[in-house]
Amino acid sequence: MKSLFSDNRLAVLLQQFRNTQSLSVNSLAARLEVSDRTIRNDIKQLNETLNGCALIDGQKGYYSLRVFDPEQFQHVVDEISEADDFLNSPRNRMDFMFGRLMRADAPLLTDDLAYEMSIGRTTLIGDLKKLRTEVESYNLTIQGKTNQGLTLCGNETDIRRYVLDTNFDVIYQTFPLDQEIEEIIRQMFTENRLERKAQENFRRFVILMLDRFLTGHFIGQLTDRAYNLSARSEFSMVNDAVDQISRNLQIELPVEEKLFVLMPIIGMRTPADIEGMRSIELDESVRPLTKKIRERIREEMNLTVRPGDFKESFLYHLMFMINRMRFGIRLPNPLTQEVAEKYPLAWQMAGIAADVISQEYDLKITRDEQAYLATYFGVFLAESRMEREHFRIAAVYTTGRVTARLIEMQLARILTVKDELTLIPLEEASPERLSAFDLVLSTQELEGDCGRPVIRINEIFNEQELRRKIDKARYWDEVDSPALDSNWFVMAGLLDREQFFIMETEKTYEEALHRMVDSLCRRGLVDEDFEERLAEREKKGTMVFDNAIALPHAIQYAGDRIVLAIGVFPKPIRSGEHEISIIFLLALPEHVEEEDNLLIRLYDEIIVISQDKELRDSIAKASNYQQMRQALYRQME
Repeated sequence: MKSLFSDNRLAVLLQQFRNTQSLSVNSLAARLEVSDRTIRNDIKQLNETLNGCALIDGQKGYYSLRVFDPEQFQHVVDEISEADDFLNSPRNRMDFMFGRLMRADAPLLTDDLAYEMSIGRTTLIGDLKKLRTEVESYNLTIQGKTNQGLTLCGNETDIRRYVLDTNFDVIYQTFPLDQEIEEIIRQMFTENRLERKAQENFRRFVILMLDRFLTGHFIGQLTDRAYNLSARSEFSMVNDAVDQISRNLQIELPVEEKLFVLMPIIGMRTPADIEGMRSIELDESVRPLTKKIRERIREEMNLTVRPGDFKESFLYHLMFMINRMRFGIRLPNPLTQEVAEKYPLAWQMAGIAADVISQEYDLKITRDEQAYLATYFGVFLAESRMEREHFRIAAVYTTGRVTARLIEMQLARILTVKDELTLIPLEEASPERLSAFDLVLSTQELEGDCGRPVIRINEIFNEQELRRKIDKARYWDEVDSPALDSNWFVMAGLLDREQFFIMETEKTYEEALHRMVDSLCRRGLVDEDFEERLAEREKKGTMVFDNAIALPHAIQYAGDRIVLAIGVFPKPIRSGEHEISIIFLLALPEHVEEEDNLLIRLYDEIIVISQDKELRDSIAKASNYQQMRQALYRQME
């Protein structure tokens, strides 16, 4: 739904900060379709206008709103919003025109419209051109000439879809709905334990349906697929509710209108209430679909998806999502850009799932829907990691029990619920005892080698920095040269000079890959048949990503560790439809499931590199191993 003040960018920007705790400049620029510089200038202007009653504060590219004087802040918000009178906005003029056209019984003359809107004829014609372009994607047209009258033409279903997606709040913000009808809707959702958001959406559909039906705009014949929905159990509750509404208004609403208001039920967000979810019949066809998605992710990324407690919720989400795509129900996702940026691996997995769904159902999955899928995969990844994250940690202290208790309290804020912490006084911290732990934290240098990662800490420490170092320590046993430093990239510990290749003479992707595999094979890091398995894997689908990154990977039988090699092209080369500047070659042990956490981390890091052009270019242009290591350094945040 577009904002009433969508052309008043400052008002929209301020509303974004009021709705979301923290926003990046990139995500704001993408939402408002302007440059990063424009967003920064707007934030500066807003801070000047707020004049101390509030502040939009930024740190490390993310901004948040802090309000110091709520009353004065609301006054400023009102002033900014009121600065854009309704019909001074092109967006609102387009919405007004569409509302008049969808209700008109005869062609509308442009002069009459211009007079009604108090605008010039030239302005109206310009807005009309934009509106004609916008409605085309909904299979709608505005026919007629400006001096002969204009008529909205198209299927009634498409007209309603456009209204719901674009300007429902503008057209129906004052539409009256009888208290008896409100109570019928409330009772239906209460009895079936469905969520308030779905109830609000259902109410919108009912308002639109009643207005169109009562003014003679019947929805008409639907598709066979739509009529088949009348056999679903949830149609029964909608049918009963609409029949009650019919009796209240003393009209008879046909099955087509009932099926129309069923749409927000079969296409709703998955309820948080498990019992409310079960009140809706699950389409069993999504179970084999889920299996295909997991198999494709396993095939393409060698990762095992473990839905855990969210398995049933994910099944319902797929069913609702497929229904939304089938029947053109749009579910905007305000966090799409943030999800893509913050959870790159989950986003990549969601992209694979979207491809599977598209192939199985011949449906195009939108970015908003991909973001909803990515949210589930983000949860799956986090829960899978927590299952394996039982970490036994020893904290060695030297200055008494009070200090030990202070350290324990700080650590409690950064360790996971599955981590096990033991406090040990220095005099009892022998290498033999410490070797039984996964990680050792100490306020003092320790004598002897316990064979486990050791992190020096102060009695009062930077919790964020220590959290990141502990995060790296979790990969200690899977990385040959672990370094518990401030470099965010774990992959740096998997590399040495002989695993970095500069492709100065190789002309093709295949030549470069052969050189890398041959070198690893001669060093005994992969077996002789590894290159053949790579080729077989390539036949199943390209391993070349967008953003100039190739990620070939296959199972190797030469060892039980993940092997990583990086090849760079000073001048990018072409491979099919793609251009390549960096190859990340992964050789995975046979039982990679046991190292999923490290593989997940490596995927995250590679995807982060693929999304950062400056970082990609720095790695690709490295003329030696040392320069590549310098480029592959990011301070822990």
